[in-house]
Amino acid sequence: MRLGVVINPVAGLGGAVGLKGTDGMDTVAEALRRGAVPQAGLRARRALQILAQRCPGTVVLTAPGPLGADWLANISLEVTLLPQKTPRKDNGADTQITVAAMAGQVDLIIFAGGDGTARDVLAAAPDTAMLGIPCGVKMHSGVFALSPANAGHLIADLMQTDASHPSFTEAEVMDIDEAALRAGHIAPHLYGMARIPARPRRMQAAKGRAGARDDQAALALAAAELAKQMPPDTLYIIGPGASAGQVVSALGEMPTLLGVDAVQGGKVVARDAQAAELHALTTQARAVRLVLGVTGQQGFLLGRGNQQIDPGVIRAAGGRDALDILATQAKLNALAQPCLWVDTGCAELDQVLSGYVRVRTGAGEMQMMRIAAA
Repeated sequence: MRLGVVINPVAGLGGAVGLKGTDGMDTVAEALRRGAVPQAGLRARRALQILAQRCPGTVVLTAPGPLGADWLANISLEVTLLPQKTPRKDNGADTQITVAAMAGQVDLIIFAGGDGTARDVLAAAPDTAMLGIPCGVKMHSGVFALSPANAGHLIADLMQTDASHPSFTEAEVMDIDEAALRAGHIAPHLYGMARIPARPRRMQAAKGRAGARDDQAALALAAAELAKQMPPDTLYIIGPGASAGQVVSALGEMPTLLGVDAVQGGKVVARDAQAAELHALTTQARAVRLVLGVTGQQGFLLGRGNQQIDPGVIRAAGGRDALDILATQAKLNALAQPCLWVDTGCAELDQVLSGYVRVRTGAGEMQMMRIAAA
């Protein structure tokens, strides 16, 4: 199987600094101004190192510079460069040019990025199979591996399988208008269907929709119950989404539906907080807890749309015992795999978080679920 690699090095840059995405050069500049540190290249390298360990000498076609070759140095892969100038690092058009140049020469395009990058790959090579190394903020599409490690193992599995019988299926490529998202409006669009490897255990599902109204009513009761139990001297960091946001609503406050809030003493003390602001708050708190929802159908707790809650914040809270998780019973029943995933960017922390946890589904109602490293 012939492999192509393209990396969007600024993918996910806006996550930890509360920008909900990184589409557009102005957003990239703002993310950097806020102190964002690029992670996409390192996540891509993590995946490709696993491929190199399992299948040394594998030939990959990629672009020179930050869209490929810069991240493949000193890895046991045979790198072939496309005959093009070094592309810029923050322009979706460069991704499309790179993908179009490799499309007829490869069987699988491995891309590192988010939903916007997936759109670019699909637009430039609609007939070529793709696999996403998850590096974006939200990632609603169904074309991504669960994690960089799973991406690396999945590619190696394909390389070690009979090349004459590759198994592929179709998955949605979706994206959200990030300007609308920052204004608090979720407007997902289906941009097309892409061919992906048929390895569901290593892939994340496309994000699903909210559950039935009766389940939402039960969840509101669970949120109200949690709000009444909050010690006044404990800092509660409230993750994005309607489920976690109901706890803020139960306190009579307005939640930041698509951002992270902090609550103490029954009041919101920080709205739409960045990671740096959360770090400062945790240093002053006697105790810290994290209130999290679950991404529909995908089952992610951490690492999808809530990168503001970074490893430092999670460690300050104390790990798995400091998690308050809310989800409707319908959402838990509809998960593509029967567990809750964490992809914090720190493999050691992901393992520490792994284990069984109670999920609130209604007033006095809990369901045991297993947290697993993605």
